[in-house]
Amino acid sequence: MFVREDAVAKEIRSVKQLLAGKGGVIHSVSPDTSVFKALSVMAEQDIGAVLVFDAGKVVGILTERDYARKGIITGRSSKDTPVGDLMTRNVVFATPEHTVEQCMALMSDGDFRHLPVMENSKLIGILSMRDLVREIISHQRHVIADLRRDMITVLTPDPSSY
Repeated sequence: MFVREDAVAKEIRSVKQLLAGKGGVIHSVSPDTSVFKALSVMAEQDIGAVLVFDAGKVVGILTERDYARKGIITGRSSKDTPVGDLMTRNVVFATPEHTVEQCMALMSDGDFRHLPVMENSKLIGILSMRDLVREIISHQRHVIADLRRDMITVLTPDPSSY
């Protein structure tokens, strides 16, 4: 198989690189914050989840899905319900050493769309399924472009061979 010497495949960025591109802001609330306030933060920041901290420790995550399934459907008022009543308590974390594919597998297997990332017991960011899908699509576009260039190179005769 012919491989161009100048071909440099774009690697999928690491979890740490993805987080660096997001700016490092982590939006959070406490368990006693009203769900209405948490939803307001999500709307203002155009995000689908907030982490829930108590005494400096992550104790849960509240997502739009949590509110839809545990709040709206059960008739609970967002203004009168504390985040602690609706949040997901068993939070799954990734580390910067996880690959994008491993993060997607964690999220798919656990049926959730937001994955906090911890490094040395410190929260360093949160990835969404959208972040991971965008990275994979970007990577695939580069691979396809490289393959097209390689195909053109292989199919174009070298004029010096005549």
